[in-house]
Amino acid sequence: MSYTIDDLKTLMARLREPETGCPWDTQQTFSSIVPHTLEEAYEVADAIDQADYPHLKDELGDLLFQVIFYAQIGWEQGHFEFDGIVDHLVRKLIRRHPHVFPEGTLVSRIDPDNRPDETWIKESWERIKAEERAQKPAQEEFVSRLDGIARTLPAMVRAEKLQRRASRHGFDWPEIGPVFDKLHEEIDELKEAWQAAEAGTGDRDCVEDELGDLMFVCVNLARFMKVNPEQALKRTNHKFDARFRAIERVLESEGRNLDEETLAALDAIWQKVKGVEKQ
Repeated sequence: MSYTIDDLKTLMARLREPETGCPWDTQQTFSSIVPHTLEEAYEVADAIDQADYPHLKDELGDLLFQVIFYAQIGWEQGHFEFDGIVDHLVRKLIRRHPHVFPEGTLVSRIDPDNRPDETWIKESWERIKAEERAQKPAQEEFVSRLDGIARTLPAMVRAEKLQRRASRHGFDWPEIGPVFDKLHEEIDELKEAWQAAEAGTGDRDCVEDELGDLMFVCVNLARFMKVNPEQALKRTNHKFDARFRAIERVLESEGRNLDEETLAALDAIWQKVKGVEKQ
């Protein structure tokens, strides 16, 4: 016997029963489980990064449980329910893929000989999403072309999305050269802000602002180079992690204590570790 999605929905409803359910689950709200959802999403990403597919199956189950949890709370409060989520999702994806579902139904099929190219597909996707944003009830009179980019995204991811959206409407550098110029400009401004703060003539908020500007330009530079900035930083994190652990192993093998070593001694080992990587 294998359990189904309906069984999972039943389980969730039982967990949320006020009198007989799980005390922890019955106390949760939309807001309280958001941190758990983010954690589960990162654990899915980590399993994929490690190519740990047996573990990925488990993590995907945990992430699915988060969706079921939100659906149950939504049903309890009269906002929506799981089947409604599925229906809305399927309709949206059919609408956004006219190059696969030309008649707007799951049964329709595209003629393989007349399939549009990738440029048309991308332009169509963005046009349809723009139409959807325009049709949503406005929360305020002004509707921005940046609407729909979640404010709770990781800062680096949101920066790239903001830049790409603005670029589609002509607000972008024409080539990479000016981005390098802007990078140097922001480094100089950050240095000035830091020196002013250290001298007591500036404040830390200014330092934070300038550092943010510098990081935003770095994301722009990555975008022009067609490099994923998050992936680039992950690779650097991995290199640092591996090299630092290598330093620890070297010192341990020689009976030395890392906390008692000078920076010069640690850097010498670091350079040796880098040299071994290049061989």
